[in-house]
Amino acid sequence: MTDWITIANDHLSAAINPLGAELSSLKDAARRELMTDADPAFWTGRAPLLFPVVGKPAGEVIRIQGRDYPMKQHGFARRLPFTLVDHGPTHATFRLAESDETRVHYPFAFTLDATFRLDGATLHTDIVISNPNAQDMPASFGFHPAFAWPLPGGAERGQHVITFGQNEPDGVRPIADDGTIKAGSDPSPLDGRTLHLADDLFAHDALVWDNVRSSSVTYGAPGGPHLRIDFPDTPMLGIWTKPGARYICVEPWHGIADPEGYAGEFIDKAGIFLIPPGGSKSISMAVTLLP
Repeated sequence: MTDWITIANDHLSAAINPLGAELSSLKDAARRELMTDADPAFWTGRAPLLFPVVGKPAGEVIRIQGRDYPMKQHGFARRLPFTLVDHGPTHATFRLAESDETRVHYPFAFTLDATFRLDGATLHTDIVISNPNAQDMPASFGFHPAFAWPLPGGAERGQHVITFGQNEPDGVRPIADDGTIKAGSDPSPLDGRTLHLADDLFAHDALVWDNVRSSSVTYGAPGGPHLRIDFPDTPMLGIWTKPGARYICVEPWHGIADPEGYAGEFIDKAGIFLIPPGGSKSISMAVTLLP
């Protein structure tokens, strides 16, 4: 915890762990924690950055030009130390670059910059993934922040809801026992644009929208603070917890787990983007504390 990098203003304070460039604490002006307690009985993660895959690869491998590379769920960035390259009172930038270790899993040179910056009551997380290779680089990326459930100062846990910014007519994608994505869809759990949070929603893992219309959701309960999560650059969304845990994850994704039984090329998966030689991909998320 002593190695966490802190930023703060009059509205919010945040702490980022250089291991994984993981947002590990977000507090309001009254020093109330807005993120998970990371209880090891449930999950010790806080807000991992998911790169270069999102979700579970079938057989824990990805195939690139006919060769299989070992790849764990959600990729390797969350398990590696980032370098702090810039830090001021209200901002910090961390960088991960390729290494002998990453090339075992992903045969590309890359840099991944993660900038955390406070602007009023908003924490912005700005990601830039750069491709120095001479060929296109396929990748995916996701956010995975775990917010306190219940939020401090509000109603009890059972009164918390997530409200989508747009109507979401599609159902959610079912998750197979091995963590990949089944074919078809399950009925939408939404009441209009509102998800009434309850443990039984997550008895079979996350709720996954693979074509989300909304670019923001609002999370909270009557009488207490709310968080608006904006995700303008990600076409997919997961919402997840473990039943009984004191957190709810709102996960904007540009990528998704493999289809069940998938044996194709990584480049052909849903949600994969291609970064051209010398180019970059920017993906952002913002969390705003509302009264």
